[in-house]
Amino acid sequence: MTPEEKEILVTRASMPSYEEFIEEIKPIWETAWMTNMGEFHDKLKDELKDYLNVQNLLLFVNGHMALEMALQAMNLTGEVITTPFSFASTTHAIIRNNLTPVFCDIREDDYTIDVDKIESLITDKTSAILPVHVYGNVCDVEKIQQIAKKHNLKVIYDAAHAFGVEVNGKGIGTYGDASMFSFHATKVFNTIEGGAIAFHDPSLEVLLNYLKNFGITGKESVEYIGGNAKMNEFQAAMGICNLRHVGDNIELRRQITERYRERLSGISGIRLIPPKEGIKQNYAYFPVVFDGFSQTRDEVYELLASHRIFARKYFYPLITDFECYRERFADVCLPVAKKAANNVLTLPLYAQLSLEEVDRICDIIISGK
Repeated sequence: MTPEEKEILVTRASMPSYEEFIEEIKPIWETAWMTNMGEFHDKLKDELKDYLNVQNLLLFVNGHMALEMALQAMNLTGEVITTPFSFASTTHAIIRNNLTPVFCDIREDDYTIDVDKIESLITDKTSAILPVHVYGNVCDVEKIQQIAKKHNLKVIYDAAHAFGVEVNGKGIGTYGDASMFSFHATKVFNTIEGGAIAFHDPSLEVLLNYLKNFGITGKESVEYIGGNAKMNEFQAAMGICNLRHVGDNIELRRQITERYRERLSGISGIRLIPPKEGIKQNYAYFPVVFDGFSQTRDEVYELLASHRIFARKYFYPLITDFECYRERFADVCLPVAKKAANNVLTLPLYAQLSLEEVDRICDIIISGK
């Protein structure tokens, strides 16, 4: 197969060697302990607390259940201010907790929630703000904290894209009341499928552990209406292996990102998100804005697909435009988010992507053929 014939997907899961994973999971056959907070689960939890520089952290079967149960544990009511420029899970978690999402538009420079528009949306029904760190770009965490403190609101971050990101040396999971991390196979760090909640108040740990295990509090006692959101031992073992290599993978992602920037910077009609000072990046995604380029975003998407290169319209459509929400939020005006949804394309980015393949992708975009 020639390089021109090779299929390139938007992402590819990072995995340890087969031998490393098999060696890691051997003890599971000896104990037959595969779930309910076993040895691997606890080891990964402790290692992630160190890596993410957080005091309190719990593991979950996936990021969505982590977010949904964090909202439940905080006993919120009424309205939650959030962003429409995210994965559907963010809003689903709010609504599945019988809360009302109130959508705030986003910033044009980095696509995070526009902090200058939050206060105008606060009412006597508002109980929390749920911002999203988009593509690893960090929200204005200081301004959000000021607003939350002024109005006595909880802050729960969707940090699915921000694993390992730091702000002036401080782990991203230390901001707000809680932060959700996703360990899905497509993320910078994965446990095959999985997630975690980092949280400020240590008293939440007991309740969150109950909620993720059906609300069971004793052998014959179920005090809460919980679910089944426990991370199993095989997931945890994959995470232990992948955590050993995450630094190397992020470095490879950095090199790929720099190559994209080198090739696509300064081209009329193409806009790249500039890196911010004081932020330790994880190079999770490489979004490109096509606005005034010789081809539209959708045309570039189709052009790449014709070469067996599969980018992603991410996020498209807006959450408010999904079938399940379209009618309910038809009157919400979100011009910046709408424009971003129609013009952003995330290009392939994963540790195993070669610089030659990056050049091929850029050559196709630039030449238009």
